[in-house]
Amino acid sequence: MLKKGAALLSGAAAGVLNGFFGAGGGLIAVPALEKGGLSVKESHATALTLTACLSAVSVLLYLGGGRFSLGEAADFLPGGILGAAAGALLFRRLPARFLRRAMGVFMIWFALRTLLR
Repeated sequence: MLKKGAALLSGAAAGVLNGFFGAGGGLIAVPALEKGGLSVKESHATALTLTACLSAVSVLLYLGGGRFSLGEAADFLPGGILGAAAGALLFRRLPARFLRRAMGVFMIWFALRTLLR
């Protein structure tokens, strides 16, 4: 288990990333949760729960600021819901080693995409 201060700082960093980039909070949360003693799969599942809560807060703030297009979001929801369900079902079958490597590849891809824009 992470110490309270480390958990608070990791949560704050995850929240800032999530507010800036959408679901980027998982990039901080997964490694922090693993360091805190959770397994790879527990870390990913817990980070998804955390990210869902952080995203709800971000959505409310964006709605209040008029920086949100419900129509555009609605176009993505059917595919996103199907993809989330498929990912959650596939998650159960994948070995932890694959998840750790996939997370690393995603982090590198996200960083390169951000730097090269």
